Amino acid sequence: MKETPEQRSRIMRAVKGADTTPELAVRRLVHSMGYRFRLHRTNLPGKPDLTFPRLHKVVFVHGCFWHGHECARGSRVPVQNRDYWTRKVARNLERDRKTEAALESLGWKSLAVWECEIKDQDRMRRTLRRFLDKTA
Repeated sequence: MKETPEQRSRIMRAVKGADTTPELAVRRLVHSMGYRFRLHRTNLPGKPDLTFPRLHKVVFVHGCFWHGHECARGSRVPVQNRDYWTRKVARNLERDRKTEAALESLGWKSLAVWECEIKDQDRMRRTLRRFLDKTA
């Protein structure tokens, strides 16, 4: 079934930028590991999803489609308005690169967690532990 422009607009307006299901899953996991964090710090570039001030580390939880991940979900391009979506994802990728560089220049380390990676909780726990326990 093809959506009308009004239906598509309503669907797109419902897309959240914070407190998404993948983000909440990562937050629960990190909290269960004993780490405490701050959310969406507006005084840092990119407004990271999770900030660990004492460690000078941040975690971004990226949706595969929106941030152009190389998985099946991230590499698909919508049939409707292909040019728009290709440019949109390219802009997101460029913004992500600039944000990471800006954080690094301020002395912060960053980790991008992909939506598709969250399904394997054991692997995600190991990845987060390695990132957060590493002192340098």
